[in-house]
Amino acid sequence: MKKLNLLFIGMLSVCALNAQDISDALRYSQDNIQGTARFRALSGAFGALGGDMSAVSLNPAGAAVFSQSHASFTLSNVDNSNDTQYFNGFTTSSNSNFDVNQGGASFVFANRSNSPWRKFTVGIAYERTNNYDDNWNARGTNTNNQSIDLYFLNYADGKRLDEISAFDGESYSEAYQYIGNNLGFANQQAFLGYESFILEPDADDDANTLYSSNLANGTFNHNYSYAATGYNGKISFNMATQYDDNLYLGLNLNSHFIDYQKSTLLFENNSNSGSLVNSIEFDNTLATTGNGFSFQLGGILKLSPEFRVGLTFDSPTWYTIKEETTQYLSTVHNYFGPTETQVINPQIVNIYPEYKLQTPSKITGSLAYVFGTQGLLSFDYSKKDYSKTKFKPVTDSFFADQNAIMSDVLTDAATYRLGGEYKVKQFSFRGGYRFEESPYKNGITVGDLTGYSLGIGYNFGNTKLDITYDQANRTDETPLYNVGLTDTAVIDRTNSNLTLTLSFNI
Repeated sequence: MKKLNLLFIGMLSVCALNAQDISDALRYSQDNIQGTARFRALSGAFGALGGDMSAVSLNPAGAAVFSQSHASFTLSNVDNSNDTQYFNGFTTSSNSNFDVNQGGASFVFANRSNSPWRKFTVGIAYERTNNYDDNWNARGTNTNNQSIDLYFLNYADGKRLDEISAFDGESYSEAYQYIGNNLGFANQQAFLGYESFILEPDADDDANTLYSSNLANGTFNHNYSYAATGYNGKISFNMATQYDDNLYLGLNLNSHFIDYQKSTLLFENNSNSGSLVNSIEFDNTLATTGNGFSFQLGGILKLSPEFRVGLTFDSPTWYTIKEETTQYLSTVHNYFGPTETQVINPQIVNIYPEYKLQTPSKITGSLAYVFGTQGLLSFDYSKKDYSKTKFKPVTDSFFADQNAIMSDVLTDAATYRLGGEYKVKQFSFRGGYRFEESPYKNGITVGDLTGYSLGIGYNFGNTKLDITYDQANRTDETPLYNVGLTDTAVIDRTNSNLTLTLSFNI
């Protein structure tokens, strides 16, 4: 009878089978400076310039600036360095990887008639819009009386004991899978806490809904590791045209894709008097794949032979996302007197229902001044309101709660980009600066970003070779978990890139 009752409850709780949160939404809503070496050398300030395949990815009208068909391919070496402080602990970690992060071609068709529509271009390009490779380690003694037990207590709050425990004769794997399929993510987390002896029910009764911790107050030593790999990319189909001598218009239709994997591992131990649990190991993995669609509309206007303005609208990106997770938990306890180790290793892959994510739109205004054949200066200003990020369907109660949180804690953020180029014979010398505001209202959880870039290029005639070094810095205060153990690690992030591009006229 108890099994049948729980099945009925599970059928009513299908909508709760979600584990998405604000960090997932923000991850796929942010872009980074990627693309060709010339584009990166000007810190992406290309909205009013065009004439570069990554400039086309920024403003689709830029393809019509090409005087003849053009192609480019880009290789990049990315170095990430993270300096992390967690209470009294300091750690440094880094990783490096080599990527093909851009490739594409634009084909120019000139109009030989007397029509004011001078030319038409079509093109296709691949661009990596974000690199998720990252790792950091937070180690220190938590003196705020904050333990991972708060994570499990939070999820157990108000849930019946028979909804978070294994039946007689049921293995941990069977119970974990059944609870996940029928009762949801929160019950699964409470199950882990209860069966590992972290949680203690107030009464040994199926109807019990109150729990306490078997860990005593005091200090807790934490060693938390975060490791992620993956990327976000897009394939753009471009159409652009030139009207008369001064106006360029363009459209991009973009197909996006996500490939992301994350692993977190927490070791916690304590010697607090009265603790029945003295050591905890908690491991979580996440694998995410997704695809999406967006479009861009852009224009460039020459106000004079030297002065240009640009305007671009980036639509929201509409994603469909799939996620899978695995979990492992072990504790060292003396719940029954002698010290024992309790291992909950379900070896179950949780496959969550597909969900929709709509990222915010963006508007970019651009100015550029071209000094004939000698050089140029360019400035871009972008605005994106991250509080408009939405999980869908918005009628889902869980998604509605998450959307309300994002509306409350996220804000609109501006990006400023400035770039310049100076030519000496076949050589081009370039530099750039960018500043991105935090997407958070508090400006702390993810901090402001400051970056600079330097590059050089050589023109062989029909072929160009460009190389750029760019670096960006920001400081984040990242909570170890979004629930319960929410104390933050302060991470000073440095991202450095060395980029090489070969471009040529077709």
